Amino acid sequence: MWRLNKVRHKAGRRGCSLEELKFKRRDHEKELRQARKDRQLVSKRLLLNEDDEVDSGMDIQSSDQVVELFLKVLNGGEERGDHLSTLRKALRNPSTHLILIKQENSMHVLVGLLSGSNAQCRLEAVRCLHELSHSPHPSVGPACLPATPYLLTYLSGQSAKFTELCLYTLGNLCPDSDAIVEKLLAQGLIPALANCIQIQRSSLAVVEAVGFTLSQLLQAKHAAEKISPLVLASGLVPHLLSVLTVDPQFGLSPAIECAWCLHYLICSNVDNGALLVQGALSQCSALLVTLGGAVAEGTQQEGIELLIWPLLRCVGNLLSSRPLRELEPQLRDARLLATLCTFTLVFLQTQPALARESTWVLNNITADSSRFCSALLFLNLVPSLIQMLPFSRGINTMVLRILGNVAHKGSEYCIQLVKAGLLPALCATLKMADQEMVTLSLEVLLMMLSSSPQVVVEFVKQSGQSLLEAIQYNSEGEMRLRATYLLENNLTPTDP
Repeated sequence: MWRLNKVRHKAGRRGCSLEELKFKRRDHEKELRQARKDRQLVSKRLLLNEDDEVDSGMDIQSSDQVVELFLKVLNGGEERGDHLSTLRKALRNPSTHLILIKQENSMHVLVGLLSGSNAQCRLEAVRCLHELSHSPHPSVGPACLPATPYLLTYLSGQSAKFTELCLYTLGNLCPDSDAIVEKLLAQGLIPALANCIQIQRSSLAVVEAVGFTLSQLLQAKHAAEKISPLVLASGLVPHLLSVLTVDPQFGLSPAIECAWCLHYLICSNVDNGALLVQGALSQCSALLVTLGGAVAEGTQQEGIELLIWPLLRCVGNLLSSRPLRELEPQLRDARLLATLCTFTLVFLQTQPALARESTWVLNNITADSSRFCSALLFLNLVPSLIQMLPFSRGINTMVLRILGNVAHKGSEYCIQLVKAGLLPALCATLKMADQEMVTLSLEVLLMMLSSSPQVVVEFVKQSGQSLLEAIQYNSEGEMRLRATYLLENNLTPTDP
């Protein structure tokens, strides 16, 4: 006899189906992280100076011009700072990078100026290094390594702008090679970041730069084994969590970077218990509720979805890391359910992937939780979910899983789902060409029909029995087997 294993796994997240789901989820998360890596985090960042024109660099006609600029810097004099500034502007053109690093002692000269007493030369030297750290040439990053001890030392300085430059320079170097990451770790990058964010916590620009550098680091090879434990032990997590707020004067950028750091830490599965104890779940969910209110009112800031993405992944992965009964104390605000529904509805057309991510979290929060399934019904959110069943791209299947979580709680829940209009919606999904949708619909329908004779009567009134018969005769394999089971065990055969 057919058993409803998938529905049990959705509710309880156990058994062999759970492992299958985790495997698929890991693959999906890998794709999402790769997309994030390609689009934002690991793409290097270049700070523009207020006194610079935004262009592609000086018009360098030959390597001799670069050599001439370097020799002017080397020869010193009162105009050395100005020559460095000119060289830095020339480095905006990537074709100059290899020319410069091939000059004998060129990097040692820059490092000497970086560690020297002349403030103007020190600033222009770090700006030159920042330009080089942004280089597309793989050999340039390792050439900058002699400067990294000084860049790390300056993270404890008082100048926010100088510190920001050092942070982005270090962050840009992280993706260049595993050897650079190993070197930076050995030099104490993580303690330096922890100290920096504490010293400069009033400068959100520096906090954002710390988040950027840390997120670059957490995406390195073997980060879960070597880097995440160090970050968790460094005291950085409370600082990251404290940034998860919306500052109207500065924007969302610091919170976005710190949320991505938390996401990578959670995905490492090193010690999610420690993150939970420090309030990661409650803080992320609280900020989602705040953002949900802004989205619902149409007053959200530009780029708000860039913050919603990592927060959803933090909450969704933390929910799947522990039995839900252990996490409910950190999820006291039932408005999170309404927030997730709001995100799904608002982003359904413009950003369907974000809408799907919202339903994934909603599935995790309702799985094996009578409290949240009850809240879903009490807040009258089921009709909104039913509206999404015609949409594809994985949204409708996840919505069916959420409704299945509710139906799994018993007859009273099923009767409330009937009152909310689920049976006509299931009759519509049973007609779909998508086999996964039909199979899931049959799973949910089994729980509904098994719960109460009242539900059976309502289903027959919707001509549901003839739909099952059509599936029985026109389908093959699992769908046919399930339709037959429902007809033979839950419905009275039609009269001849």
